[in-house]
Amino acid sequence: MKKIILLINLLMVTFFFCQKKFDVVYEADYKLNYKLSKSGNYKKTTTFALLINQDASFFKNMNKYIADSLEFEKVHLPLNESMKYVTDFRETIGTTSSKLYVTTEINYADYSYEEPNNLNWKIKNEFKTILGFKCQKAETTKYGRTWTAWFAADIPFQYGPYKFNGLPGLITELYDTKDDFHYILYTFRKRKYTCKSANIAANAKQTTKEKIWQILKNKVAGRMQVHEQFIEDKNDLEMIRRNAESAAKDYNYIELSIY
Repeated sequence: MKKIILLINLLMVTFFFCQKKFDVVYEADYKLNYKLSKSGNYKKTTTFALLINQDASFFKNMNKYIADSLEFEKVHLPLNESMKYVTDFRETIGTTSSKLYVTTEINYADYSYEEPNNLNWKIKNEFKTILGFKCQKAETTKYGRTWTAWFAADIPFQYGPYKFNGLPGLITELYDTKDDFHYILYTFRKRKYTCKSANIAANAKQTTKEKIWQILKNKVAGRMQVHEQFIEDKNDLEMIRRNAESAAKDYNYIELSIY
């Protein structure tokens, strides 16, 4: 009987995260400074929305949030206008206490996968103030990086940016040891509305995280196949291939390992 109840609960949660709608009670907005090149120093900035209720959260880039809302409302923008909402971060991340539900877009196709929510935090006896909230320090090693988080116990939600959660309070700041990816909370507010486009890709192809990694690796090769049709000079073709391989190796993914 317990196994049946557990299975039903699992199916209900999976079904929930396949839906487009999400009832929002609170919203936490983050700014991210990030570096996409391992060898360079140039950083970019973008913003994210963390949508929260008592049972779960949705995390997505603010540009994608706007673009998905426009798509849901069937608002068609001119190409130059739609380019304003292009983002390096195409994931929509749903978080529950036991699992992470990720939907992402690669080469104009939508995919979804699940992974365990099993972060192991070490809470430190260090404090600072962020947005007027007293925050405490915590550290974890995940996805090939060591991360530092600051959480506010006065905000009783165990969520945070990207896939990071599980602390006794909202994560207000998060960064890795190299400071390649640095999230910081800039707004936290009470909301009460239904986000109709929380997961616009409700019909995404279900797969595994391992397969997503392989698809990402093949992304550059797929682009090269298109270019090869228009390049006759073998030396030029070889140079482009070498540049593509070098660029792929230099790309600074937020996750350096699967787990």
